Amino acid sequence: MRNFLPALRAGLAATTLWASLPSAHAADDNSAEIQALREQIRQLDQAVKVLERKQELKDQDAVVAAKDTPKVTYDGQGFRLATGDGASFLHLGGFIQSDLRWYFSQNKGVTNDDAFLIRRARIILDGQFNKNSTFLLVPDFGGTAPTVLDAYVTQIFTPEFQLRAGRYREPVGLEQLETEGTGFFTERSFVSQIVPSRDIGVQLGGDLFDGRLSYAIGVFNGVPDGQNNGVVAGTVVNSDADNNKDVAVRLFAQPFRNDPDSPLKGLGFGVGATDGRQLPASGLAGYKTESQQTAFAYRATSVIQGTTWRISPQAYYYNGPFGLLGEYALSTLHARPSLAGNNEEQIANRAWQLSAGYVLTGEDSSYNGVVPKTKFNWADGTWGAFEVVGRYDVLDLDKKLFLPDPTAGTSLADPLANPRKITDFGLGLNWYLSRNVRASVDFFHGIFTLPTGTTTANTTNARLKSDENSVVTRLQIQF
Repeated sequence: MRNFLPALRAGLAATTLWASLPSAHAADDNSAEIQALREQIRQLDQAVKVLERKQELKDQDAVVAAKDTPKVTYDGQGFRLATGDGASFLHLGGFIQSDLRWYFSQNKGVTNDDAFLIRRARIILDGQFNKNSTFLLVPDFGGTAPTVLDAYVTQIFTPEFQLRAGRYREPVGLEQLETEGTGFFTERSFVSQIVPSRDIGVQLGGDLFDGRLSYAIGVFNGVPDGQNNGVVAGTVVNSDADNNKDVAVRLFAQPFRNDPDSPLKGLGFGVGATDGRQLPASGLAGYKTESQQTAFAYRATSVIQGTTWRISPQAYYYNGPFGLLGEYALSTLHARPSLAGNNEEQIANRAWQLSAGYVLTGEDSSYNGVVPKTKFNWADGTWGAFEVVGRYDVLDLDKKLFLPDPTAGTSLADPLANPRKITDFGLGLNWYLSRNVRASVDFFHGIFTLPTGTTTANTTNARLKSDENSVVTRLQIQF
């Protein structure tokens, strides 16, 4: 009908023109036949106008209907149910990581380390309403018990002014803020154990100067190093352990990100920090090796009390297939060997790491991971992308952790059962079979430096009697 109407109108115009032209029959212009023909043409013209108007209304209704008709799509990153205009949507995704940890060249007294395990098993539900309200809900079933990792709402007023509330990662560590499964290695570095992980709070943040500078400032319940919110006696609860709150801030600059021809386009640098006060009920965190074995633990009687602050300068650089990420973290806390002890110590623990990767197949390296140009397909002879990675990583613990408190007669940590320093070297290979599937194999070599006066002969921790050598393999799918 839409294509027929213009042709009909053109025909009527031609007929009208013919009927009005002077001719040999001009004497008959006032005849009844000519008048009847002109009337028919007029009526047909009116009918065409009515049809055109109906078509316009039909087109308008179709546009309105398209905006209200839901669309179900799969975009390679999950299933999306969206309104016709895209202003609102719900996205359903998933994340599964299956690992094998294998330890060798260790003291025979260390047992039960080798294992297959489900590292992470998550359902990801996120969405948007009216283009300015978003949310994320992520339950995890990969641990000993189901838990809610992320649950927050973000109100976007402008790109420069966004308000977020709920449970999410505190804006501090560079590597900690990187999505699991996109980093160079299967496990994060020691730095991520010094800075806080997920916490409950509210923050204001956004992007300035066309994304060249991002900022975040928030108020949170407060968590020990590397921990999630509300850890009380080893149990995660959905609340605060005390009445005090932590303030977290972060600035991160990417000054050349909008300059496509600049070799510094992939440069980013910044700093994150927290400041707060923790009470004894907050608990004290231990630290793990790169392959996730507990290497350091405070005494069960030790309590945290007093000001806690952290700072973490950080940077990355990506250029084509090459990527580099470096980070330092200092965590300062006040603690006592026991609740009844009078001697409060200020403890300063430090960690730093330098990681690098190179994509052998030529794809771009990035903070958000590698997207292969081809998908693995045995029949077609395509293999996806391959990346080699390396890391140097150090955890340096305060020597005052192992000095006895004169008033309590004991130390914050047992010097015979804990290292004072851990140095780790990592090498790995990542195979990106597709945008959603990744296989990784990492080798970690950990060197333990013992406190003064402790040797491999008198340590009571069998794990510390030799270096730790481990291989971690992972197959993951994320959508």
